[in-house]
Amino acid sequence: MDLPKEAVLLRIYIGEDDRFENTPLHEAIVLKARELHLAGATVLRGPVGYGKSSRLHTAKILRLSQDLPLVIEIVDSEQAINGFLPELNVMMNGSSGLVTLEKVQVIQYGKAE
Repeated sequence: MDLPKEAVLLRIYIGEDDRFENTPLHEAIVLKARELHLAGATVLRGPVGYGKSSRLHTAKILRLSQDLPLVIEIVDSEQAINGFLPELNVMMNGSSGLVTLEKVQVIQYGKAE
């Protein structure tokens, strides 16, 4: 799969406890991106963060309910990302989160897997 030099980075900020149809939301998003043949997706777990509610989510040992922040990053062509957004909208319905888009330059090293 060849990525164009000009691409779009889709970044999705959600919580670890967010769900879509009894599946963790982050997992549902990655599986849908794969099903639609997007170039790749990565889920990053943050040790601390807060969102719109200003409620702090942290990985400290004394907290029972962590609901840690997650960031999902997907890079592909603008057309492919725009085609994915309606699917993402369905999955994000009922969850609070933040979605950002930015144009990026793709520099690829090594051989494709």
